[in-house]
Amino acid sequence: MRSTTRPNVDTGRRPLRSIGVATAFGLLAAGIGATAAPPGQSSPRPVSAAHVWVTTPDGTEQMHDRGTVPFRTGGSDRLTITVDPSLRYQTMDGVGASITDSSASVLMELDRATRDATMRDLFGTDGLSFLRQPVGSSDFVDGPHYTYDDVAPGETDFDLSEFSIAHDEAQILPLVRQARAVNPDLKVMATPWSPPAWMKTNDSLIGGRLIDEPRVYQAYAAYLVKFVQAYEAAGVPIYGLTIQNEPQNRTPSGYPGTDLPTRQAIAVIERLGPALQAAGLDTKIMGYDHNWSEHPNDIANTPPGEDPETEYPALLLESPAARWIDGTAYHCYAGDPKRMTALHQAFPRKEIWFTECSGSHGPTDPPAQVFSDTLRWHARNVILGTTRNWAQSVVTWNLALHSDGGPHNGGCDTCTGVVTVNPDGTVTRNAEYYTLGHLARFVRPGAVRVASSSYGSTGWNGLPMSAAFANPDGSTALVVHNEYDDPRTVAVAVDGRSFEYTLPGGSLVTFTWPHSADLTSTGTLLDPWSTSVTSNVGDPAMAGAATDDDGSTAWTSGTAQARGQWLQVDLGHARRIRQVVLDAGPSTYGWPNPVIPSADYPRRVRVEVSADGRRWTGAREITGTGQLTVLTTPHNRVRYVRATLTRADEHWWQVAEVRVYR
Repeated sequence: MRSTTRPNVDTGRRPLRSIGVATAFGLLAAGIGATAAPPGQSSPRPVSAAHVWVTTPDGTEQMHDRGTVPFRTGGSDRLTITVDPSLRYQTMDGVGASITDSSASVLMELDRATRDATMRDLFGTDGLSFLRQPVGSSDFVDGPHYTYDDVAPGETDFDLSEFSIAHDEAQILPLVRQARAVNPDLKVMATPWSPPAWMKTNDSLIGGRLIDEPRVYQAYAAYLVKFVQAYEAAGVPIYGLTIQNEPQNRTPSGYPGTDLPTRQAIAVIERLGPALQAAGLDTKIMGYDHNWSEHPNDIANTPPGEDPETEYPALLLESPAARWIDGTAYHCYAGDPKRMTALHQAFPRKEIWFTECSGSHGPTDPPAQVFSDTLRWHARNVILGTTRNWAQSVVTWNLALHSDGGPHNGGCDTCTGVVTVNPDGTVTRNAEYYTLGHLARFVRPGAVRVASSSYGSTGWNGLPMSAAFANPDGSTALVVHNEYDDPRTVAVAVDGRSFEYTLPGGSLVTFTWPHSADLTSTGTLLDPWSTSVTSNVGDPAMAGAATDDDGSTAWTSGTAQARGQWLQVDLGHARRIRQVVLDAGPSTYGWPNPVIPSADYPRRVRVEVSADGRRWTGAREITGTGQLTVLTTPHNRVRYVRATLTRADEHWWQVAEVRVYR
């Protein structure tokens, strides 16, 4: 944990054109996308309705069950979120928080009946299914800092004879076991804030580095293996392990932390991997466990003459230690979640987890403002921003704290938990309870994120964001956040059916529907990253915005439509495709009420295909009529599809997303 104030909440209102953002909900051709029922599953019925749950920033609706909204055949003239299960992304591990020493302390203060009810509420009703447990002390301890192998100053314990998890057996482990009993799908990962002090250059848990000696690296690896073994013996298997929380936080404010440059991380991991394997443990090793981008303070405090290592995750995955690293863990306190997608594109075989983001508040913020600000920021950055960028876990920080943000020893004094334990022994659900719940209740471990139109941005552009998931039972969950303060009516389309719904201002909404056999698929959606776009008009640097899987960016012609302007889609290699959809996005002229499709669609185009980019065939004319221009192609092997304007118009030509179907 680094930030002691909540992330900046942008309440500015800026015209979309002025900030270069052209965004919308794409209304795809009806019936795109199909999935088969899982083996052994009974044949599902056609989708007739979606169930709706709503949480609003003012708290008047908190996971409010609004009943159902019926699907109807065909599309809508509203801006539409199209869900397409034919394109699948990451598999979800779970959603949750951390039973820190502080969280355990405040939960144990409750009478047994209230505590048991709270645990059932969190891990049963709210469905939390992932815990990130500190290995020893963090800043959130109700007492002195500690590790599992503390000795007197100046002493060492290389044989780890003093190792013990007795501290955790009093309060933390009973609660983790109780959580696992409530939710058997629960996964537990673990992260140390510091190695034992005798392994460090300053003989302290706060600051310093590991001593640069092979036997210290070996001892630290052995320490982590003993922790995993001890927790498993205590009834808590460890799914994943990082070797250091926030390894570039070089100046922790009075709480355990360690500056761990990549060369030292590599040295530890190259010993930890074989040690876990030799012990018969299948615990995953997760690299990094820090922010999307290096925090400016960390860069400024880099020791003189050293590289600040701003690409720390990539440096690990490029190193010899990569063979032991299953993936990378991230926090929210600096940077943008798109960094996770960039890492995925560079290392597609490695997994990505999101493992920490604390709610926070100013010293005089009223509770209603804290709830509203947290709901909005976490909805777009944590719940949707992470999952749309390949995170397979969504984890906040403390599960429970007192109303004053404690207890803690150093570090954050304005943090909030998923719930608050009040002085009178009651328990209050915070905004995190609902943001996590909009995922955890409906997106089960093993669910797969699938394609859905999304046009809001983590930086706030006033438009709704979405993420969709196909559960193991074939049901679908679609989570939508309306970034704007006022209600927005959108449509949702899937499998040739659609419904319209008015999203309350600033709300977080989950729609669910069962698996459907009533599919009218016209093809399988290709990964947008497998295609690219070029044009003879507009800014070439913006061409990638049409194929970046991000509707908050768009390519535009930059000038009025004229005959001979063309846009060309490169499929990367020859493929048999059925159609290409050019989604113009929403209107930017109606700001601040962008609820109608853009007028910047092509008025008339000639469509041609080519296998080599030189000889073009299959020419046909298509008249554009609205947000979507569907370019149907002959079903033979082609690499390029070109749309050339054959009619002039005063409007620009805009493409927020290109979708290709085979």
